[in-house]
Amino acid sequence: MPHDPLADVSTAAMQERGASRGAPRAVPALTVVSHPVPRRVGERVLLEAVAAGRTVALSRNGPDFAKPGSSLGLPLADPFVSRKPLELSALAGGGVRLTVPEDGTHVVAAGEPLPGARDFGPAELRDGVALELSGRVVLLLHTVELDGEGVADTLGMVGESAGLRRLRKHIERVADLDVSVLIRGETGTGKELVAQAIHRLSPRGAGRFLSVNLGAIPKELAAAELFGSRKGAYSGATQDREGFFRAAHGGTLFLDEVGEAPPEVQVMLLRVLETGELYPVGASQPVKVDVRLIAATDAHLEEQIRDGRFKAPLLHRLAGYDLRVPALRERREDVGRLFFHFAREELAALGEAARLDSEEPHAEPWLPAPLASRLVRAAWPGNIRQLRNLTRQLVIGSRGQARLQLDAALEEALGAAAPAWAQGAGTEARPLGMPAGASATGDVAVPPGARTAAGAPEAREAAAPRRKPSQVTEAELLAALRASAWDLKATADALGIPRPSVYDLIERSPNLRTAGDLGADEITRCFEACGGDLDAMARTLEVSKRALGRRLKELGLTAKAP
Repeated sequence: MPHDPLADVSTAAMQERGASRGAPRAVPALTVVSHPVPRRVGERVLLEAVAAGRTVALSRNGPDFAKPGSSLGLPLADPFVSRKPLELSALAGGGVRLTVPEDGTHVVAAGEPLPGARDFGPAELRDGVALELSGRVVLLLHTVELDGEGVADTLGMVGESAGLRRLRKHIERVADLDVSVLIRGETGTGKELVAQAIHRLSPRGAGRFLSVNLGAIPKELAAAELFGSRKGAYSGATQDREGFFRAAHGGTLFLDEVGEAPPEVQVMLLRVLETGELYPVGASQPVKVDVRLIAATDAHLEEQIRDGRFKAPLLHRLAGYDLRVPALRERREDVGRLFFHFAREELAALGEAARLDSEEPHAEPWLPAPLASRLVRAAWPGNIRQLRNLTRQLVIGSRGQARLQLDAALEEALGAAAPAWAQGAGTEARPLGMPAGASATGDVAVPPGARTAAGAPEAREAAAPRRKPSQVTEAELLAALRASAWDLKATADALGIPRPSVYDLIERSPNLRTAGDLGADEITRCFEACGGDLDAMARTLEVSKRALGRRLKELGLTAKAP
């Protein structure tokens, strides 16, 4: 009896069974980003058969897609998607080949029509590839980490990406402990939502939760606002002020943008964290307070410490437990669910929530497939806040229309998709038979012109256009580091970002490490293997040459002169 490849396809319920005991195992997956039946958004299928080296067929009739954690699923069942299946098969190194048969479903991959077949490498799968099927259904081809069962409570956070699941688990681990928490993440990622979840799950959940944005308080008033003041303590102090710390007594105080705290406030914060006492401005006697402090920042506090703008002891006290909120571009599989979540809220306010209750598979999708594809491919420098604002604009701007429409203003707000290599998408995708653009040192393709024939960084007459560090993907960062021979200044110039931001991006990247992460044995072995050549060691270990040189001195090793 012939083997049925669909029998090897796992739905989300296989996640627990497939999880390894060690590091999470990554397998390819398809997640529904947009569908004519909106409730299908967020369903997925795990392609474990592909990971095992077999072929999976994708058509309107199979395989079954299910919500993560559910064993019940359904095929795409869109009548305009062909019964003639697409084929997904494994490539060496963890990539996936997508083959489109003649006269089959029309496929657009990452905004480009896809005839024949195309290979997608591991880096592109980590970032996610948007696939439009027949101009109606949008799927994201990506990898999923099989890391066991997630928390039962979503904690008010929409999505099932690996980064979000890890964050939920960290919240549950720290919530009931009376330790300070530092939440790191880019602007708009939802750091206050994380703080609220910690407070809600903590023994202080019945107490007050106060949120203070230090970046919005005038620096000269910050101390009085936080710690209170006595009447007459300063000009304009006509009465005693309680202050946020005392107002949050018995509960939780959330300090957003803690990196904006003035030096005198940093000293006072450190005292409160160490002693549980504060001095109101103008007071001579301390006041005891019982407050759990949760702080958040989108700044690189370690860099501020090096510049003398932030106190190291305060960072150590704030980071009793350190959390990082993933950026939206790191959780593209959640974009569809987030969009429809926000859209439903906006439609409910307009009295039109029934728009998203359609069960008619022949209906035109309310979210057009090309627009859904652009949403999932966007860089989202403003993260979830930006997505929510754009969703509101789309919903309100399309009132009375059968489908969402993108006007000129929203077109500009969403922005054109960046070049493939700059978005971390397309770095490894290529038509069959075309040579890969990957460098000899790894899987990630180096941008055209980034290397000379000898492999050294090419001289540039002008630096790259300035960009926000939040727009740089891990794949792009790694490509630029390799192209610049791990010279961080050259990398920063190539990416068009400040040099300190390169340090920050490396620290945030789970697949990159710094010289400080290297053990003495590993450095010594590499030193002997490379004959003391520092350049060769930096390329082999893939860390900063300058930082590696410092580690060699610490270990009493002398690099060979160039």
